[in-house]
Amino acid sequence: MKTQELRELLADPAQAGAYFVDAADTQALAEAGAFLEFAVARIDLDGCGDKGELLRRVAAALNFPDWFGHNWDALADSLEDLSWLPAGGYLLLLERAQDWQAQAGEDAAVLLDILNEASAQWAEARKPFWALFPLPSERLDAMG
Repeated sequence: MKTQELRELLADPAQAGAYFVDAADTQALAEAGAFLEFAVARIDLDGCGDKGELLRRVAAALNFPDWFGHNWDALADSLEDLSWLPAGGYLLLLERAQDWQAQAGEDAAVLLDILNEASAQWAEARKPFWALFPLPSERLDAMG
């Protein structure tokens, strides 16, 4: 995808949500988000063993306030607020997530639901919220 097309896509809140993308596009996505003055959070999930560690990594990347409760409800509330991180939009790049996703089971589905709900909430405010999972192309192809 050309740089301008990528920027136009990311700028559209109606298109935003949680998606699996080709890891080869990660840098271009981060650059397009920065160009659009989005808060871009690159969250490395390599070696992430459980839900608690996932929540800690997301909280650190997005500078969650001290009141963050480290559970799914608190994650949902925080992602739908982000008042401490004002930006034109939000781009979360959950990198190297394939091992976590493979072992997370139901937690992976819950996370996707929370991310998509946050995206829908932000779309009502006309602000893009993207949560992208860059995966190796062969893994992405296997998902079909």
